[in-house]
Amino acid sequence: MDNHSTTPLDPRVLEAMMPWLTERFGNAASRSHAYGWEAEEAVDAAREQVATLIGGSAREIVWTSGATESDNLAIRGVADAVAGGPSGAHIVTTRVEHKAVLDTCKRLERDGVEVTYLAVDELGRVSAEEVGAALRDETVLVSVMFLNNEVGAVQPIAEIGRLAKARGVIVHCDAVQGIGRLPFDVEEMSVDLVSLSAHKMYGPKGVGALWVRRKGPRVRLVGQIDGGGHERGMRSGTLNVPAIVGMGEAARIAKEELERDAAHARALRDRLWERLRAGLPDVQRNGPPLDETRHPGNLNVSFPFVEAESLMLALKDIVAVSSGSACTSASLEPSYVLRAMGVDDERAHASIRFGLGRFNTEEEVDRVSETLVSEVKRLRALNPAYRLAQRGVDVDW
Repeated sequence: MDNHSTTPLDPRVLEAMMPWLTERFGNAASRSHAYGWEAEEAVDAAREQVATLIGGSAREIVWTSGATESDNLAIRGVADAVAGGPSGAHIVTTRVEHKAVLDTCKRLERDGVEVTYLAVDELGRVSAEEVGAALRDETVLVSVMFLNNEVGAVQPIAEIGRLAKARGVIVHCDAVQGIGRLPFDVEEMSVDLVSLSAHKMYGPKGVGALWVRRKGPRVRLVGQIDGGGHERGMRSGTLNVPAIVGMGEAARIAKEELERDAAHARALRDRLWERLRAGLPDVQRNGPPLDETRHPGNLNVSFPFVEAESLMLALKDIVAVSSGSACTSASLEPSYVLRAMGVDDERAHASIRFGLGRFNTEEEVDRVSETLVSEVKRLRALNPAYRLAQRGVDVDW
């Protein structure tokens, strides 16, 4: 139940990849023989599949090793393309972005780029008006995610895109958690750069893409990896043909099954929440309501008087969950996303993120919720502060 960290490989994706892992081993950049030609054709077919998922053109897809590289290429690529270099440029983003965005922005600050990190409300959403107010003559890029990876908040990308476009500012969207979960069209969203990752939509790990607008206006990026001039000079390196084929197939399936997947995840998510609430009346939900403003498979819950790390340790052989982004799971600090939303440290430390997906079942939800309720009650019984609170004593848990 940690599908936000990664998803299992869909068997249909593996089937599509297998020939390219065995007898079809050509290099897509080899233009002098049939092995290379058929690999190039497969790569181009995958470009079309990924582009179709988001309403773009196949020629606008740049293959990368994953969303982290896509975020770096988008943000650093735009900053480096500014006349005179990045120094003096201005970027607008939010405090709840993925670390691949936040850490890239922090690195650019050392190069003289000024970055505005916007706050979010108690539901984890940024205001489009605040984004518009933060724009300046020096602003070269706005970077806001589609769906938050911890609390599932849907950001107002279309409104942000329109405001930025009116000022001639490029818009980058890390859409990793949302693609294949909710509809996303690059034209409707008024974006210029979109980061994608295969392993968040039942594809293989180690492959991703960056959609780069070619017209209206054309976005110019400075490549961050030199050598060979692959991907129209934006990303050099031999293409991982099997993984790219897998990402294409994952995108095809995601488009065809989007509504069914979303309805399935939403039903399981709601079932889990109702069962947890019935067994533990004092659980607290973090983030938006369970409606269209939230990732259909996301549930972020605080269990007062229980440390999330202790609860996950008790569940480690039964269920896979997390206390936040997989990229920061080694940290003992409370979730920076929850803190940005105004959640206090105690509640943040007691929070667990559930990510439900295509292959989860009702039986799993029932078993996990039953186990969770039992373990929370056991851990609370060991906490003296909880016993005092039950007697009406106001304690700082």
